[in-house]
Amino acid sequence: MVVLSGTANRDLAASIARELDVKLGGCEIQRFPDGEVSVELTEPVRRKDVFIVQPTSPPVDEHLIELLAIADATRRAAAGHITAVIPYFGYGRQDKRRGHRVPITASMVAELLEAVGVEHVLSVDLHAPQIEGFFRIPVDTLSAVPVLYEAVRPYLPDHAAVVSPDAGRVTMAAQYAAQINAPVIVLHKRRESATETGVTHVVGDVRGRSCLIVDDMISTGGTIAESVEALIDAGANPDVLVAATHGLLLEGAQEKLSHKAIHRIFVTDTVSTAGKEVPNLEVVSIAPLIAAAVSRFLADGSLTELQAALRKPRS
Repeated sequence: MVVLSGTANRDLAASIARELDVKLGGCEIQRFPDGEVSVELTEPVRRKDVFIVQPTSPPVDEHLIELLAIADATRRAAAGHITAVIPYFGYGRQDKRRGHRVPITASMVAELLEAVGVEHVLSVDLHAPQIEGFFRIPVDTLSAVPVLYEAVRPYLPDHAAVVSPDAGRVTMAAQYAAQINAPVIVLHKRRESATETGVTHVVGDVRGRSCLIVDDMISTGGTIAESVEALIDAGANPDVLVAATHGLLLEGAQEKLSHKAIHRIFVTDTVSTAGKEVPNLEVVSIAPLIAAAVSRFLADGSLTELQAALRKPRS
């Protein structure tokens, strides 16, 4: 087995390698003056199981091309099997057409990965489940809910409510709610543009309750800020926790997430948060979960059993 890493999140790749008790494989990545990426493997991978750890986080295009180049290099070096470990799958929001002259970019990315020799994809909390259907190769999606819940649990007050910021996260919210026997609140929102949304109304009673807002990602923080305001206006306690798998935390997120009602924000390390100054941010490592999945791949074990064991409610 060889674990390789692009430049998107070397710390996560190194943590996964440590969990697997192997050294991170040799892979040199440089860039020409015009921005082209240059990849060279510095150790043999012939007939080995290769796991390439590379979230396609911002800058998405650069990290995607790195992933494709590493996969192509391993294929040409006669790797036995190539698995792309993509903790955060960029372009996941472009999973369907919203007009007659637009691409389905998530499908295009799937085809590119297959074209360079990727034979298996492992990801965490895909933005849309139908993305798996764009691939003709096996795709396994892990849930970060159990990992995040363990981190959030000590801070959850009694009689909390779990809030889904839109209809697409109801399933995720229900998984959290099952752990603490809490109601699920759903916010209906209207997308104003690619960067702006607005909450139209709150479905469920939050009066006198503290809230846990859950989502698959935080990009600019706009959705979270709008959600907090809507919940407080509906009578919720000004004591909000936030749990999201992917902390992109783009420009402007710090200001929007500095709301005085937000006490803590939990994200995983699927995306590097280095240099991102966000108040009350706690980063939870997803490396043990990914390493456990990789171990099961190598032993022909069951991921279903792994996730089921993690989802068991705990007192």
